[in-house]
Amino acid sequence: MTRSTRKPPKRVAVIGAGMVGLSTAWFLQEAGVEVTVLDRSGVAAGSSWGNAGWLTSSLAAPLPEPAVLKYGIRAMFSPSSPLYIPPTADPRMLKWLAQFARNCTSARRNKAMQGMLPLIQDALTAFDALEDGGVTARTRPADPLTAAFRTAQDSKGLLEEFAHLRATGRPVDFEILDGAEARNSEPVLADEITRVVRFHGERYIDPAAYVQAIAESIRARDGLIAEGAEVHSLHPTGSGVTVAGEDYDSVVLAHGAWINRLARQTGVRQIVQAGRGYSFTVKMDQLPEGPVYFTRQKVVCTPLGDRARIAGTMEFRDVSAPKDPRRIQSLVAQARALLKGAHLDDRQDEWVGARPCTADGLPLIGAGSNSRVYVAGGHGMWGIFLGPVSGRLLAEQIVTGHRPEALRAVDPLR
Repeated sequence: MTRSTRKPPKRVAVIGAGMVGLSTAWFLQEAGVEVTVLDRSGVAAGSSWGNAGWLTSSLAAPLPEPAVLKYGIRAMFSPSSPLYIPPTADPRMLKWLAQFARNCTSARRNKAMQGMLPLIQDALTAFDALEDGGVTARTRPADPLTAAFRTAQDSKGLLEEFAHLRATGRPVDFEILDGAEARNSEPVLADEITRVVRFHGERYIDPAAYVQAIAESIRARDGLIAEGAEVHSLHPTGSGVTVAGEDYDSVVLAHGAWINRLARQTGVRQIVQAGRGYSFTVKMDQLPEGPVYFTRQKVVCTPLGDRARIAGTMEFRDVSAPKDPRRIQSLVAQARALLKGAHLDDRQDEWVGARPCTADGLPLIGAGSNSRVYVAGGHGMWGIFLGPVSGRLLAEQIVTGHRPEALRAVDPLR
């Protein structure tokens, strides 16, 4: 545990108005800190907006895994592949890809999983704290959450993962259905689905609405959220940090896949790479009973209001690159083969979001080399799920000067 003898900060700037940044700001307010949130676009304008919104401890895991390499390097360069790497000569990207590949081993994945476990275990209690403290949005029970497969063999990897989780103290409550019973359990499934794994005790949210509700709570408690405020540099002073011309006691960098430049100023060597996901919403003849996951195809379907959000793919590309219509078409083709009654030719809300991914699959949460500059990012696909618990723990560190043990493995300076 790291310790500090300085006084708790009175004013803190948070850069980034997504789930991670706003959760950190909210929990800082709980401790009596005056907060200002600055974002280059607006609330939930980044990877928080079109996210699938799943809050699931059964599936949360570091991104690097042996199956990624088994999938095949050639497939990764196909625009229709669930995991797509456009050809690039960018040395920073190539360095990150090499580091990522080195972490795609069972031993390194198990180590990363143990490092992520304290965050996963307390993730839902952080959502409860937000809602008990005045955030008006609510999590929804995903009961059941359905993983669907064309064949029983296709489910082998997921069931092996569940067995591994049980062995490490993370029991998963699930049941297996086959044949007609599987298809009838969720009427939106295509006829070729012959096995489903239904698991219980999970939750989900409408991510954009939830993040907006946190922002509203922050504003209601006199917090300032400045939209359209891009921060190009930090200026440490003897007693704090100057950000966008204003003086603060501390600053938190929580601006997702854009974090590299400012994080390097505080000694962070880990590269955060944009792992871009795509989504859109559609009307359906019948909405699914709960979230549906096609694990082999990396496609998810989440009921949100009177529409379903279909999301998926992982595309390692520059954070500012334009949307690739081929990725949307690939997602449409997969959904057409897997779902019944989805009006896929009448899509709305087409979106690409840059998930901030680290090469070892662990987020970056904690102090940089300057003890007044903190980092909160690199959550990959799990920023929505782990954002509140990350914000809660980081706020504790900022206010007390003590690093919670749960943040040891996610030290930004590792």
